[in-house]
Amino acid sequence: MALVASVVGGMAGYGTGALMPLVLVPLIGAEPVVPIIAISAIFSNLSRVTAYRRYFDRRRALIVILASAITTALGAYGYTMLTSAGASLVIGAMLILSVPLRRFARRRELRIGETGLGFSAVAYGVVVGGTSGSGVILLSLLMASGLEGAAVIATDAVISLSTGIIKISVFGLAGVVTTRVIAFALLIGAVALPGAFLAKGFVERMPVHLHTAILDAAVIIGGVVMMSAALRHVV
Repeated sequence: MALVASVVGGMAGYGTGALMPLVLVPLIGAEPVVPIIAISAIFSNLSRVTAYRRYFDRRRALIVILASAITTALGAYGYTMLTSAGASLVIGAMLILSVPLRRFARRRELRIGETGLGFSAVAYGVVVGGTSGSGVILLSLLMASGLEGAAVIATDAVISLSTGIIKISVFGLAGVVTTRVIAFALLIGAVALPGAFLAKGFVERMPVHLHTAILDAAVIIGGVVMMSAALRHVV
């Protein structure tokens, strides 16, 4: 599943953080999911940066990284305060909302300048710090700022590396990075490492709308299941 998610992420620019919780939560619960994905994403994003390095937009990446740094740390700290049920509700809600957010941005053909990108990145930092599957928001912001195709994937990967390092630092200081979290993250990261290079070979041959539709369905169903389980636990 990690390899599949990595290939999808390499083709669409998002998907890894949305698909992996569907597998991890039933195995180990919701609380360690975001730290695990944050660590394992270092591998997939490094491979994506390497595969698409010549498309990277330095200026836009720097704007988002600087604007989102503090709020990413705050969002990650807030996540460490959640219970298992609370974490499930947050992740599930983010997964469900990611689909209509992406479709709305594409349908409206939203366009923003560098100032708008910076302000949007501040809010994005809170979301990416405390949830999994929020990559669709960054993807939409980059596209709205004028990036297209491989440039979106490459720039997204560089920004995600930065936010990932911030999240891991906060999780480490909060004591939620346990031996089990590291073991799962390294396993997922190692398996997913070739995904970006496989995706690069597919990206010009396969219609994106097909795997996007499948991903949207899986994400919504998974989010509903996670939230239902959390609500039953609370009740």
